[in-house]
Amino acid sequence: MTHGCRRGLITMVAVGLVVGCSGTPQPPAVSDPTAYVDPFIGTANGGNTYPGAVTPFGMVAWSPETTRGDPTRRPAPGGYQYDATRVRGFSLTHLSGTGCRGASGDVPILPFAGEITRSPSADTTDRAYSVPFSHANETAEPGYYQVRLRNGVNVELTATPRTGVGRFTFLPDGPEAVLVRTSDSEVGSGEAHAVVDTVAHTVSGSVSSGNFCGYIDPVTRKSYYTLYFFARFDRPFVATGAWVDRTVTPAALEASGGTGYGTDGYPVKGRGSGVWVAFDSAGGTAVNLRVGVSYVSLEGARGNLEAESPDSVTFDEIRERARAFWAGALGRIEVFGGTDAQRTTFYTALYHALLHPNLFSDVDGRYAGFDGAVHSVEQGQKAQYANFSGWDVYRSQVQLVTLLDPVVGADVAQSLFNQANQNGGVWDRWTHNTGATHVMEGDASAATVAGIHAFGGTTFNAKGALGSLLTAARTPTALDLSNEGCPVMCPGERPSLDKVLALHYVPAQSNAWGGAGETLEDASADFALAQLAGALADTAAHDEMLVRSGWWRNVFNPDATPGGGYIQDRNEDGSWTDFSPGSSRGFAEGSSAQYTWMIPFDPKGLFDLMGGDSAAVARLDAYFHTPDGGWALTGLGGLHSEMDNEPSVATPWLYLFAVRPDRTQETIRHDLETLWLPTPHGIPGNDDLGAMSSWYVWSAMGMYPLFPGRSELVLTSPLFPRVRVTRSDGTVITVEAPGAATGATYVKGLKVNGTATSRSWLPDSFVGRGGTLTFDLSATPDSTWATKPEDAPPSFGPSGG
Repeated sequence: MTHGCRRGLITMVAVGLVVGCSGTPQPPAVSDPTAYVDPFIGTANGGNTYPGAVTPFGMVAWSPETTRGDPTRRPAPGGYQYDATRVRGFSLTHLSGTGCRGASGDVPILPFAGEITRSPSADTTDRAYSVPFSHANETAEPGYYQVRLRNGVNVELTATPRTGVGRFTFLPDGPEAVLVRTSDSEVGSGEAHAVVDTVAHTVSGSVSSGNFCGYIDPVTRKSYYTLYFFARFDRPFVATGAWVDRTVTPAALEASGGTGYGTDGYPVKGRGSGVWVAFDSAGGTAVNLRVGVSYVSLEGARGNLEAESPDSVTFDEIRERARAFWAGALGRIEVFGGTDAQRTTFYTALYHALLHPNLFSDVDGRYAGFDGAVHSVEQGQKAQYANFSGWDVYRSQVQLVTLLDPVVGADVAQSLFNQANQNGGVWDRWTHNTGATHVMEGDASAATVAGIHAFGGTTFNAKGALGSLLTAARTPTALDLSNEGCPVMCPGERPSLDKVLALHYVPAQSNAWGGAGETLEDASADFALAQLAGALADTAAHDEMLVRSGWWRNVFNPDATPGGGYIQDRNEDGSWTDFSPGSSRGFAEGSSAQYTWMIPFDPKGLFDLMGGDSAAVARLDAYFHTPDGGWALTGLGGLHSEMDNEPSVATPWLYLFAVRPDRTQETIRHDLETLWLPTPHGIPGNDDLGAMSSWYVWSAMGMYPLFPGRSELVLTSPLFPRVRVTRSDGTVITVEAPGAATGATYVKGLKVNGTATSRSWLPDSFVGRGGTLTFDLSATPDSTWATKPEDAPPSFGPSGG
């Protein structure tokens, strides 16, 4: 028997209340977080998410491929666009929230209630072999997707980490066929092969693809991974067939041929291959399919299928296991109170943040390496992961993953190190399966690995990773000196490192997307390396990289107008380029006005160059508002914020360094309530493999991991009355904010573990030890809390350049 008030709470189950020791009623916790996940959020307006069946970090993501009539161009990079209501197949793999034209989307499978009389690859307008559907007949939830197609077929999909299980229910007495479009990955394929076994009722094969952003530059217009699949049906085949390009062959059992990538980087119309199988309608209306995948071999795919989806486990049992898997992952953050809309937006954002990176090793621990060889996970590593949108996820997504499960975080860091070791020591910034795509800018792996380590993911070869990253930061490689693929896909981990070491900035004349922006990214990477070196007691490396993190000052032009100085592109001879603060010259996906704030580890240093805190606040106000005082959070040009993209998302927190916490609180709250919604249009921009959704989750909890490679948290007003985070090691972080129940936005007081504090940030020890934050919120700005210089978060940067 437990006496007293355990953990400060008494639960009154009969009336659905949680009552604190003081007797104050608290709102009940969400009992089933999966009920508040809507996978359709972000599928309509550029969020580029997908609604299909997947488990957390799953290798398999079985989801629709919709079409607007062009089989070579998906209407959205996630394969699914909400207003495109014809489906050409259900692919086994997907990436969520990417830009470019898509990626993966391998092996679309289409249940087809008709006769196959012409080649599906010859259907160059996607009319004969695509099927309309209505959203009224469509549902999605974590681990399960269902749609009744216009042809009467009801499609149900569920998944385990490495397998998919489908149930296709046809109309009575009608044709029953399943097409396997082996070659039709989202952005095409180099090779594809499929074989039908009529005795075992299986279809198996492989597809080689890649081509991420290949339409932009030929450097990635190639295959760099192979996916193997092994599919078993529960009913015998009464007919089979195959097609290659425009030729269809009834009764055939095998087909080979990819789509190619074309001179424009898109699949070639009329090319491709696949097979189909048909069933006797007298045998019933339901066709059940189980499919395993592997990036190692066909045997690996079969082994994954037998281990995770044996015939003895039913579709509904696997569906329930997938739901339970998600309930456990999502339940690490318990939300108390809030509206249905807020809970749905929050848990869907958390869901999206836990889709990537993707499991890449088979059940036996083997995985395909960047060197073309097959490897096994390292000692102590549970799994290898793939698909890292580095420029996006280093800011807050990997920290969230590691906060919830440090073991997964550590495996992610080890996976990146393994990739680099197999890739000639190069830590590519955007890796897709076994491909180094080079997309975006910066050395994102430095901040990723250091951030994982700071948040407790330490069970990886941190010393080895640090040594490798330091070598990359010190020693120019042939890729660093190459401009192949520039500006979007510059191949070097540290573009033009030779010039950087000589000039202490990336000049405009460099192998980078933009010299000024690359300089800022390098500064954050160097700062993160300094923190990792310090944590590992390498004092010399810490001091070296900390000094280098101050080189951002060499691209700050104090004379740039209007407004007291900007980050600006600089020529190799030291002169400044032509300048306009709203211009993107020198920057990736942003402008000078947006990037100037991107010094997350040394805002005070930036403010001093701008003329002090008051000047910085005035500029931040103008940045987030129109001249008439309206909000300018997105879509109003380069002089204002773009809170739908990564370069701007840290900026609202910078008000804290100028002791204006009220501005941080109102800006973030307005963003949370207006840009993020529980609708298909509810993500303001590309979700970037969960990067933007992770920002939402952190912000709604009232905290944010601003500093690259460190675990201090900066604070704002929480969105919910109560949140409880339970890390996989049992550490608990509780956030209490009763005033959030009435929509109060401003903080007027804070207690940390019962002790009042006026600081607007938490020390690095808080994440590791856990504790309770108790916010006192107000409907109006408070002029006393966190408004003294000593209350501001620390700035860590050096003074020199």
